[in-house]
Amino acid sequence: MRTHATGTIDALKTINAVELHDVHREFGTGTGTGKVTALDGVSLAFPRGTFTAVMGPSGSGKSTLLQCAAGLDRPTAGSVRLGGTELTALTERRLTLLRRERIGFVFQSFNLLPSLTAAQNVALPLRLAGRRVPKPQVREALHRVGLGARTHHRPAELSGGQQQRVALARALITRPEVLFADEPTGALDTRTGKDVLTLLRTLTDTEHHTIVMVTHDPLAASYADRVVFLVDGAVSGELTGASAPEIAHHMTTLEAAPC
Repeated sequence: MRTHATGTIDALKTINAVELHDVHREFGTGTGTGKVTALDGVSLAFPRGTFTAVMGPSGSGKSTLLQCAAGLDRPTAGSVRLGGTELTALTERRLTLLRRERIGFVFQSFNLLPSLTAAQNVALPLRLAGRRVPKPQVREALHRVGLGARTHHRPAELSGGQQQRVALARALITRPEVLFADEPTGALDTRTGKDVLTLLRTLTDTEHHTIVMVTHDPLAASYADRVVFLVDGAVSGELTGASAPEIAHHMTTLEAAPC
């Protein structure tokens, strides 16, 4: 499923794009039923130029992990670093600027503005940042995801897979250090989902993008270099270079584990 370049990619892997150290995230107050521990002392590193999938049973903390790692949510305790920047120390304004300039997001729902063309949707992050929007850069972003001929199409004129590709081009237009994807193929059929996953895999292999993807699908996870498993808000092992059947089997052991 995966092919890896040598040399440059190996050098990039020695540097972590994102690091979490002893991260806790609690919701509610007090003890007992009024307090929920979503993350319980998570320590993880995501090397540059790699593709990591995060899996676990429902309620294991997958999405909370992604949100804390991406600066969308603040941990109750612990450290989150993007490159050399400690996210937990930033003000809300600086955190917003960092997310806008250094992080890309792709979600299950495409979140495209229906009144805008594909090109206008892709250019939106640059416009929101008050930056000039070079048309060749927008065309190149759409070309990279195979939609060079769909520049002027609106979301309603595109298939689900094409809309997700526009969302991916939008996430890449700012040249982010890390691309976070939360169930990016969840709303797509199997064939279209494979096309999007192949594109994500190619972005890592040929352009050395760092991708962190939350998924419930073993087939989707098999496109990643590494699969990290969460149970009850804590890391419960990982697999490297695993096939979809191997990942699925490992998931059954997590589901069967006692609470």
